[in-house]
Amino acid sequence: MPEASSNTPPPLVNKVAAAGLLSLDLEQFLPQAPVAVFDLKDHLFMGLILKEKDFREALKAKDWSAFEGKYVAITCSVDAIIPVWAYMLAASYLQPVAREVLVGTEEELQKHIILKNIDAVNAAEYEGQRVVVKGCGDVAIEPYAYAAITQKLLPVAKSVMYGEPCSTVPVYKKRP
Repeated sequence: MPEASSNTPPPLVNKVAAAGLLSLDLEQFLPQAPVAVFDLKDHLFMGLILKEKDFREALKAKDWSAFEGKYVAITCSVDAIIPVWAYMLAASYLQPVAREVLVGTEEELQKHIILKNIDAVNAAEYEGQRVVVKGCGDVAIEPYAYAAITQKLLPVAKSVMYGEPCSTVPVYKKRP
């Protein structure tokens, strides 16, 4: 019977885990509730003119439950002159049902939420850590979010990198 070979391969070592890298996925900062748009255009006379009495009656009669628990952007998708009080009035109806209300586009609302979530990060959790900010994912993340998390991490992290733990691009390294 032949003898067992002593050429057994060395055990596999996970170099990524051994490197002590902390991976941070920016997708966790995306809105955790649905996002909706309230378009003032739908309540304008002929889609262009705000008639105060009609506008007030339309908002009063509206079923606001469709916005329950959602992030809501109040916008006007047509080129119309909208008085500031109209946005205020819409916000006064949305505030009791919506999770959060912002005047602007859906993209501006998304940006607001992401930046707010990044701002809420406890930077102390990253004190002295080697952090890799995940670069690829299922959802495209805009550059402003990467810049914001970098600013949040720089004062505390040992290093900040971009990409995946197996292939990173160095962004910052704390000097001793």
